[in-house]
Amino acid sequence: MSTYRAPLSDMRFVLFDLLGADALFARLGFAEATRDVVDAVLEEGARFSETVLAPLNRVGDEAGCQLDPATGDVTTPPGFRQAYAHYVDAGWAGLVSPVEYGGQGLPQTVGVPVKEMIDAGNLAWGNFPLLTHGATEALLHHGEDWQRDAFLGPIVEGRWTGTMCLTEPHCGSDLGLLRTRATPNDDGSHAITGTKIFITAGEHDFTDNIVHLVLARLPDAPAGSKGISMFIVPKFQIARDGSVGARNALRCGALEHKMGIHGSATCVMNFDGAQGWLIGEPHKGLAAMFTMMNTARLAVGLQGLGLADRAYQNALRYSRERLQMRSLSGAKAPDKPADPLIVHPDVRRMLLTQKALVEGGRALAYHAASLLDIAAHADDAGERERAEALLGFLIPIVKACLTEWGVECTYHALQCFGGHGYIAEHGMEQLARDARITTLYEGTTGIQALDLVGRKLLQLRGAGLKQMLAMIEQFCIEQQGNAAVAEFIAPLRDKAGEWQQLSLAIAQSAQGDADEIGAAAYDYLFHSGYVALAYWWARSVAAAEASSQPESFKQAKRETARFYFARILPRTLVHRQAIESGAASLMSLQAAEFGT
Repeated sequence: MSTYRAPLSDMRFVLFDLLGADALFARLGFAEATRDVVDAVLEEGARFSETVLAPLNRVGDEAGCQLDPATGDVTTPPGFRQAYAHYVDAGWAGLVSPVEYGGQGLPQTVGVPVKEMIDAGNLAWGNFPLLTHGATEALLHHGEDWQRDAFLGPIVEGRWTGTMCLTEPHCGSDLGLLRTRATPNDDGSHAITGTKIFITAGEHDFTDNIVHLVLARLPDAPAGSKGISMFIVPKFQIARDGSVGARNALRCGALEHKMGIHGSATCVMNFDGAQGWLIGEPHKGLAAMFTMMNTARLAVGLQGLGLADRAYQNALRYSRERLQMRSLSGAKAPDKPADPLIVHPDVRRMLLTQKALVEGGRALAYHAASLLDIAAHADDAGERERAEALLGFLIPIVKACLTEWGVECTYHALQCFGGHGYIAEHGMEQLARDARITTLYEGTTGIQALDLVGRKLLQLRGAGLKQMLAMIEQFCIEQQGNAAVAEFIAPLRDKAGEWQQLSLAIAQSAQGDADEIGAAAYDYLFHSGYVALAYWWARSVAAAEASSQPESFKQAKRETARFYFARILPRTLVHRQAIESGAASLMSLQAAEFGT
């Protein structure tokens, strides 16, 4: 059975030594988010994740969720409902939600490490409150006053949870094909009819009511994505005065049988004339839904990070304890019948890969969260605009890279266990199965890559990229003469220049052939991710050296950064070569010839 210990020391290092979160919070007006308060939140989050959620991880995998086909009710695994009651009673549901609706109003940057701990403790359980924040964001930005008054209090308190109902059986990411209908009622509401699939926490026994955000078409809707509207459709009808009425005309028709996250209810939801209320403007639902996409995609990236860290912790422990063969350079534990796994170079390769991707990924993700806070709360409009642009550029990198690295890290962890990793006893195979979904939902890796290249790089003229390159150059200038990071400056500058050149080359190639965008997107995304992580590793070494951290901590950062620059950053060479090869090698083979 796998275990979990929250990496509080590294979390604090990233927040305070690397990002300067305490000064940032003070500047943004978060008077309550003092160092002491944040430390207390982290400590309590660790306790909840380690002692309440982590022990239920295997329980959820083995028991799964159960559907009563007669009623459409879903029963969650043993202990899950009680854990949610604990979560609500402790105030976690409203940690970063507005104070005026019952939340604690803390920064998103504080909520992110708590989210990481929850996902590492029990990813399947963490999916139930995952999208509730999206419902809050949608109502805050697009809801009418009465909708905010009626829905936000119970949602923020955790008495109701939320979902996002996008996907339909015949369409996945191409939402322009959706068919769910919204017919106006006399009272100003709409009758929602259609079927949605892959709905996380669409039905469960945690709360009395569940609030569904549903994309549907009005009768006069134009075809395609420009004809989509968004509706709030509760499990139990809600009147304009906030009173709860009869059971709505919707139900869970089936639970998906999945590769992993068995403890999470992934539902087929059938809407049969259910009462729903329009949120925002007609036919503008997709734009409204994208209000939530930055936070939702960051949240899924954190899932990859949390699983990777838990897998790494267990692989490290096992590699220290497990005796297997002698070191090639001579016995390292001569008093024992064999040496521990950790002395072998290939095991160290896998462990260091995990450590480098987890700790570098944590810096990348927490920085993105800080941009959410800046974009929402900075006094200067220009600063808010710049933060929004950089955040938009980084989100597809965070979501795709952290989830793909989560799959890689859980693979390496399983491999460290050898045959014992493949059986259920040690929990590694569950982590590997659970990690696989993270690269798919909230937009596959390919969708993130297209968003990064097609929209953030080309349509928006690389506004976020320019900021990122400027940050790298500024860091390199500031660190001139700092012996602690001198070895990283030249390769970092070189990779930043390569990043810029590839961006310009893709833009030029796309003018002659639009397929060049799709052909380059995947490799460009990962090239971007590895360069971004190089920046954060160099900054981590500089921040560690300037901090009061123990010498052992500083040494670990230096050596891990050296490993990253020597053995992981060179992956960019493969991605660059793939980009430069162009679209021809991908597009020349005709569809009919694939089977020959």
